[in-house]
Amino acid sequence: AIGRLTQPRRSPMILHTPRRRDFLFWTLLGGAVVVRLAVIVAAGGCRQDPDNYLPIARSLAEGKGYRLNGKLTAYRPPLYPILLAPLTKLPKAWMPWAIGGFHVALGGLTVLAVDSLMRRLPSRSPARYLAVALVAFDPVLVVQSRSVMTETLAAALVATSLWGLGHPGKRGAIWGGVAFGIAGLCRPSLLAGAVLAGLARSRLTSGGTGKKLLDSMLFFTSIAVILFPWALRNKLVLGDAVWTTTHGGYTLALANNAYYYDDVLNGQPGAVWSGENQRTWERGLFRATVLLTEPEADRAIRDGTIYFMVTHLRDTTRASIARLGRFWGITPSGEVYPTPLRLLTAAWTVPFWMLVCVGWLFGPKLLDPRRTYAVCVVVGLTCVHAMYWSDMRMRAPIVPALAVIAAGAIPSLRQVWSRFTRKTSRSRPQR
Repeated sequence: AIGRLTQPRRSPMILHTPRRRDFLFWTLLGGAVVVRLAVIVAAGGCRQDPDNYLPIARSLAEGKGYRLNGKLTAYRPPLYPILLAPLTKLPKAWMPWAIGGFHVALGGLTVLAVDSLMRRLPSRSPARYLAVALVAFDPVLVVQSRSVMTETLAAALVATSLWGLGHPGKRGAIWGGVAFGIAGLCRPSLLAGAVLAGLARSRLTSGGTGKKLLDSMLFFTSIAVILFPWALRNKLVLGDAVWTTTHGGYTLALANNAYYYDDVLNGQPGAVWSGENQRTWERGLFRATVLLTEPEADRAIRDGTIYFMVTHLRDTTRASIARLGRFWGITPSGEVYPTPLRLLTAAWTVPFWMLVCVGWLFGPKLLDPRRTYAVCVVVGLTCVHAMYWSDMRMRAPIVPALAVIAAGAIPSLRQVWSRFTRKTSRSRPQR
């Protein structure tokens, strides 16, 4: 009886708080689904396929192998076409909507993964809901769900990778490595962040040197195990063990050539590279590599581009700065998108970037490994696109990592607000 009397009473408000919090999460998840559906319906389904993933998916579904234009290839990473292959069996009128439904499901998976990750972090409320909301409604991530492209899948895999790395011990190393390996089969550029995250994990793992090395080895071995079947297939089919794609040389050259520098780097601000100069450059590239195998062409283009970049170091530096500006831009190009959409994107992105800066500089990112892993993913992809072709679309996969970093601003902002309210209360005259 004495024990019951000394226990604090629980108010109805506290009893119902978890239920109210779950309601808020399900509202955000439902909102993420609704906005993606709205964008996909407005576009008439997922019909835009600029990177030719659907022809590869159809070839797989027909049992002809991983082919593009009738030729066995490793030009595109394999995961996304493999997942699309069953959908190409549907009637032609249904397929764009089936792909749209697939993207909506991936968007929901991204939200669930970020929520699961944030439940393990300190100050999970309201930081948890901020991270979920940022992933649910980010305009770049939402708009990309209408196209047959890898950004939606890559974002879900990044969120899953961070969730996997968040587990302690060997389980976290293996799950994180497997998830990053799968992400590499979708977007090879994400492997740069995986390398940084693996190095960070070797330092953040508690225990002696042997335990740290074992944990790091498990992480990188898990990535290699996932990538190995694709490399083996390419060795058997193409003659070279291509671990990622044969598209890297072209992507590097696309943003580092004399025509691009003339039209974009030295052209009008905000210029989008297209037109006759781009077609002339592509025809020259084709003539120079027509007699080479696909892996040989990739290496030749890469080596030639690196030589061009080194011999035009000043322009390359300017181009890298410009690429980073596009990657982290607050609005898309005015030559492609209408003004209302650009203003809406800026209204979302500016506060988002402010939260990211506060979370990066003052949040407890180094006190919790999961925030450190998020920083590694962001830094890794940023470094890649400082050299390779870049625009706002390219940052869509790291939105979950940015949301985790931005959520780290909440403790700092709460401390500032607490100090402000205390000073305000002290300055009021006593009656």
